[in-house]
Amino acid sequence: MTQTTGILLRIGSTFFFTLMVIFVKLLADDVPLGQVVFFRSAVALIPLVLFLAWTQEFPSGLRTNRPMAHVARCVLGCAALFASFASLKFLPLAHASIIGYLAPVIAVILARVLLDEYVTGRRWIAVGLGFSGMLILVAPRLTATTVDQAYLIGACLALAMAILTAGAKVQIRNLAQTENAGAIAFYFALTCSIAGLVTAFWGWVRPDLTQLTYLCGAGIAGGIAHIMMTLALQHSEISKLAPFEYLSLIFAVIADLVLFSIVPGGTFYLSTILILAAMWLMAFQDRTQVVPPTAKEQ
Repeated sequence: MTQTTGILLRIGSTFFFTLMVIFVKLLADDVPLGQVVFFRSAVALIPLVLFLAWTQEFPSGLRTNRPMAHVARCVLGCAALFASFASLKFLPLAHASIIGYLAPVIAVILARVLLDEYVTGRRWIAVGLGFSGMLILVAPRLTATTVDQAYLIGACLALAMAILTAGAKVQIRNLAQTENAGAIAFYFALTCSIAGLVTAFWGWVRPDLTQLTYLCGAGIAGGIAHIMMTLALQHSEISKLAPFEYLSLIFAVIADLVLFSIVPGGTFYLSTILILAAMWLMAFQDRTQVVPPTAKEQ
């Protein structure tokens, strides 16, 4: 039941993260990056504090004996957030999402190396299927047109985001063993709020009502997503949850269709089959707990 709870929480967090990205994408051309980061993070503190109050852990739940571990998580996460939002200025939503899929793949490797989590063969196959689905979708788009400088900048930013996000998730998994879930998200939002606020010295804009709605919407969606993601990591391993990030592809394609009138091509359906197969393999086929071999058995 714990694994199922973790999976459901991860699916929910993926939906809210996608909603946050949509708001950010709509702001990318008109509002400075640092201002977007500030509003997304500062407003996110509202649902985070409400969550802590609801669990009767505010302010006591913010206490920590591992401040440096929080610093490492916050630095990695904040850098990933800036890179992610910056990439949306140069890339279509679907492309940014696709490159971001490298994060769970990298996270599985880091979880094995840094946290010594045992990753079964089925899970590696599932990650491979998801990654193959990603390549099938993105390859035709990369070969059909000439990649310009702006796209290269966006792709590099998205790749940097994926690497930084993977590191942040491993750190979250480590912190989640002893730290309050809300506290992990709270300190991250606080750090990003401060980092975003500093950019005010380089000039912000006065948002209109629509932009202000998008800014606040990004913050609320991001705060809810972080709570759900952190709770999910308390219920399940990173490698178990990794393929469910691929759901953001489906959400992104729907957003492209509804908001930007982008209709998915035939490769999308094959990609979806592979990604759903990866989810099914990891969630429902890996029911038998596999015990890693001991040193004597190796």
